[in-house]
Amino acid sequence: MIDTLSLPAGNPLLTLTQPKLHLWIIELHHGQDNRLTQELINKAFMPALDAAERQWRIQVRTAQKNGDKEGSKGALIIIGKRDQDKFFSNGLDFANSLKDPNFFQHTFNPMMARMLTFPIPTIAAINGHCYAGGLMLSLVCDYRVMTDGSSRNAWLCMNEVHFGAPWPLSFTAVLTGKLGDHRLHRKIALEGHKFTPQEALQDGILDHIVKGKTADVLAKAEEVAERVGGNASMGVWGLIKSNIYFNTIKTIQKDIRLVNVAIDDAGARARL
Repeated sequence: MIDTLSLPAGNPLLTLTQPKLHLWIIELHHGQDNRLTQELINKAFMPALDAAERQWRIQVRTAQKNGDKEGSKGALIIIGKRDQDKFFSNGLDFANSLKDPNFFQHTFNPMMARMLTFPIPTIAAINGHCYAGGLMLSLVCDYRVMTDGSSRNAWLCMNEVHFGAPWPLSFTAVLTGKLGDHRLHRKIALEGHKFTPQEALQDGILDHIVKGKTADVLAKAEEVAERVGGNASMGVWGLIKSNIYFNTIKTIQKDIRLVNVAIDDAGARARL
């Protein structure tokens, strides 16, 4: 089992734990509001996904040898910093992401595709505000559990229209592949509506809302993980998702990469 893995070494931005044999938890703790940067995604989040999947697959092989179907269960929870109730993620560090012209193509989009095909159920435990890229991260999870906002206000919002940032093609692909109809797409993307948890539940963005603070949100996420984790036991969870979101993933991969020597060098230095 994984005890505690803090990434990246020397400047931890997240912690991966395995509190139960079949459960992995990624806790984001990048500053106060968990901005999704190149360093967080490339050097912490993606390696944490690899570590969790590797451990799950080891357990699957052991369970198969022992004829233990229960041993093949698994689920992953992603939660904002546990010692606060204000932020799940406030989205991208927009100014720094602009320094890498291929940020979406090389960093954010691969993360979204990875999550869309992850081989065990994924649950976003949204313990506070969930904005822009943070909302996209929650949407590529299989389930979303959120505080009801009764102890502290919490909003979900794609606010790019309000500060003049065009959407990458990948955002559009995830929105249309995951949610509702054109009216909801318009409300999210073109109006930049700030959803209360109650509104988001009614519109199908969330699966559950929970009265209470971060510990209560995490407890509900663990309940969901326990309920659906067995569906990973036959090894087809990720394969079926690859088919469900086939068009979404293909569209994500169509985001145009800007290619010339200077841009490639600048992008590489931003990631290193």
